[in-house]
Amino acid sequence: MSDLIVTAGPFRFAARLEREMAPKTCEAFLRHLPFEGKIVHVRWSGEGVWIPLGDMDFGVGYENNTCYPSPGQIILYPGGVSETEILLAYGNVNFASRAGQLSGNHFLTLTSGLENLYTLGRKTLWEGAQPIRFEKA
Repeated sequence: MSDLIVTAGPFRFAARLEREMAPKTCEAFLRHLPFEGKIVHVRWSGEGVWIPLGDMDFGVGYENNTCYPSPGQIILYPGGVSETEILLAYGNVNFASRAGQLSGNHFLTLTSGLENLYTLGRKTLWEGAQPIRFEKA
């Protein structure tokens, strides 16, 4: 069962909210739907793309946080040492910034379209920013 549809670049993914592990983050994110932005490649952290959000405040702290999201996992860094951001792993990621190691709340997991995930990441790396949209399924 899908909770959200994520459209990134030319690709469409179904996604499941991690309500049991990150309930506050899920609820905060749902209040912002539909959510649109641009993804850029992380390079610093490995194989991932991120949405820089500056000082946007989702009003959450840490829950179900990780420094090493797996491919298809989406995390929200609520801000603090670095700016607020959403990161989508498409390969190996060690989440960090120029300020050092970071950790974000794993609140969303892609459940379909995963065969296009690596291609999305490489497209973002070589062609630049791609549009992204999160909406209810």
